Amino acid sequence: MTISRTARRRATAILSLSVAGLVLAACGSSSNAGADPTGKPTATGVKKGLTVYFIPKDTQNPYEVLADAGGKKALEELGGKVVVSSGTADTAAAQIPSIQTAIQKHADAIVIAGNDPSALCPSLNQAAAAGIKIVSFDSDISCGTSPNHLFINQADTQVIGTSEVDLLAKQIGSTGQVAILSAAASATNQNAWIKYMKQQLTKYPNMKLVSTVYGNDDPATSLTVLQGLLSAYPNLKGIISPTTVGISTAAQYLSNHKDVAKKVTLTGLGLPSQMKSYVKDGTVKSFELWDPNKLGYLAGYAAASLASGSASLQAGSTFKAGTLGSYKVLGSAGGVGPSVVLGPPTVFDSTNVDKFDF
Repeated sequence: MTISRTARRRATAILSLSVAGLVLAACGSSSNAGADPTGKPTATGVKKGLTVYFIPKDTQNPYEVLADAGGKKALEELGGKVVVSSGTADTAAAQIPSIQTAIQKHADAIVIAGNDPSALCPSLNQAAAAGIKIVSFDSDISCGTSPNHLFINQADTQVIGTSEVDLLAKQIGSTGQVAILSAAASATNQNAWIKYMKQQLTKYPNMKLVSTVYGNDDPATSLTVLQGLLSAYPNLKGIISPTTVGISTAAQYLSNHKDVAKKVTLTGLGLPSQMKSYVKDGTVKSFELWDPNKLGYLAGYAAASLASGSASLQAGSTFKAGTLGSYKVLGSAGGVGPSVVLGPPTVFDSTNVDKFDF
């Protein structure tokens, strides 16, 4: 893409908006080529015909697939559509082409789970300059005001980190060597949770964090680093894996190696559909998560509301999110910009895991 082409596209977009008589405000939104030409809003104040690009960490992660499906449901209810586009590796480089495509197709909004907190910012800033609203979900981006964006947080970041440690501590008697099996080393959400895990571990002086390893949300890589952990630390007593790929891979290994499972306790963030059998066979006592479908659904409504001008990034701004009800935008705090929180995580164990099918 050359600068001259980008300039022509921007000029065309501005001309179209002028003819339509729309006015851009700092927290308002324009309607791009995908919007309903009548501009008729739905009952939520959202314009029909919007196109929202969902750019997950990768297109093969079951968690991301569920979240994207939630986004599709939201836009279908609003008379718009979702285009899911990303790579197969959890890298920023794999996501950038999808951002460029969204710009070229004049999308109304982008919803992205960032594989890197800053590497995506230049491309997303280009998208924002073209009038595309930016929403991050699951894993935030750290772009400051270039571009301004809304983060849809699955649950309070600190609560996720501290509760993971508390779950493990309860299961291992608050003592022993522990390790973390994470996703990508650059993943914003993982690093934020791990930060609070480390803080919470100071409350358990007899628990020692010996290593943090990264499986890149790839089953094969996760298995390799898991085996490395078990080999390097024969006295390891517990593992926290705050990633659905990591915890399911570790659970499968432990289930097939009962001698190891007797010594090592596993918890983390997992999908009930993937973890149910491991809870029933005793490999895993408890784990937690939120409903990724609802996360995507909420992100879809937020993106559509921003693109329609019926919501803004101002603290206190509210919007309706279909069956989930109304949500309020929280102000910037703790290094996180404007955000919306889906709700607290749910702990799953043998008493309730059968009640959930995601």
